[in-house]
Amino acid sequence: MKIFIGIFLVTLSFLIFSFNKKENNPSTAQQFIEVLGIAQDAGYPQIGCTKQCCADYWSGKETKKYVSCLALVDNETNEYWLFDATPNITEQLQMLQSSLQNKNQYSPTGIFLTHAHMGHYTGLMYLGREAMNTKSVPVYAMPRMKNFLETNGPWNQLVHLKNIEIHPLVNDSMVAINKNFSVKPLLVPHRDEYSETVGYIVQSKKKKVLFIPDIDKWEKWNKNIVDEIEKVDFAFIDGTFYQNGELPGRNMNEVPHPFVEESIRKFSGLSAAEKSKIYFTHFNHTNPLLKNKSPEKDRVKQLGFNVAEEKMKIAL
Repeated sequence: MKIFIGIFLVTLSFLIFSFNKKENNPSTAQQFIEVLGIAQDAGYPQIGCTKQCCADYWSGKETKKYVSCLALVDNETNEYWLFDATPNITEQLQMLQSSLQNKNQYSPTGIFLTHAHMGHYTGLMYLGREAMNTKSVPVYAMPRMKNFLETNGPWNQLVHLKNIEIHPLVNDSMVAINKNFSVKPLLVPHRDEYSETVGYIVQSKKKKVLFIPDIDKWEKWNKNIVDEIEKVDFAFIDGTFYQNGELPGRNMNEVPHPFVEESIRKFSGLSAAEKSKIYFTHFNHTNPLLKNKSPEKDRVKQLGFNVAEEKMKIAL
């Protein structure tokens, strides 16, 4: 009897271990985040750039990088959502197909917009009648962003022709998008010429993900970024510029972002476990973290942080 009980317990432990391993394995998980882009709004290589950073692409030393975007996938319900609609949406939806259980599912279940800068919403144009001609794709937007889309062409044509259906969001208020996921927008300080700017918290039944691709400086926010990182399991955050002076001849106060070096100093006191939650993303073409290999990327990883990569998956 004791032998039978022992065998039963060993078998049960193995099954539980195997189940947990499968659930936490991005390649087999039913719910996951997939990184579809890591570049700043203008992508990589950037138009008109003759510097070494972009010359490395044209000479074949580097690979193309798409504009910052995350996909939230639920293969249990055959649904997926995009976080931002970028100018690279065509390539990004094609990239995503291999991860979807329901193949050839190009029309998103919904799109969450962060703000009205060119890399974050202009992909909506491909949902129009000149391209996909989608039917009432839910687009989640804050009040100013919603008004901008409804009152300016060509975006208001998408609304009038019912290619998209705008769902209003409320700051710091959770929205259930299906039985497995909820999403909460968080207002952040940024250059808000046409809309407010938000980051998002994505919450599954087990995990939370923070996504803030754009913010002026952590110190300007009415929330403590360290506290927010402690509340989540993964944090994809603004890494636009690696260091000050990255744009020679230009006042970088005109394009404020937390330099990666600033963020590293700010997070230096975190435990190894907390540092490992952080994934820098949204890299300008001048940022060496965008390169396939660089001493700066090695340094960031050696310090315990992560650099987001396209096609990276995070099981939820």
